[in-house]
Amino acid sequence: MGKEKTHINIVVIGHIDSGKSTTTGHLIYKCSGNKRTTEKFEKQAAEMGKGSFKDAWVLDKLKAKREHGITIYISLWKFETSKYYVTIVDAPGHGDFIKNMNTEISRADCVALIVTAGVGKFEAITSKNGKT
Repeated sequence: MGKEKTHINIVVIGHIDSGKSTTTGHLIYKCSGNKRTTEKFEKQAAEMGKGSFKDAWVLDKLKAKREHGITIYISLWKFETSKYYVTIVDAPGHGDFIKNMNTEISRADCVALIVTAGVGKFEAITSKNGKT
């Protein structure tokens, strides 16, 4: 009998519009190499006038999430490697949905923080009047 695999929960967090879903979706695509699925999302996103969201749609399957472009509830993606069962959780970054993010962080083995690098964006979210 083979050795049982370890399960790892990875939660991706960050401020709203920092690119959590897009970055995570792109990494999942790069790791899985499923070109057909990505082409489908690319076509659907373009039809809705949201072409840049194609990678985010790997995780954002709900119509409301796609229309509004924000993560409200968590999104999961599961895969396995030779050593691990991995669950990636895309957590919401909007202030109104922080409770959903906190619930997932409490279950995480690892948390990846995505920080926006746009000029002035990081400063805006961490300023005295910012949301973070």
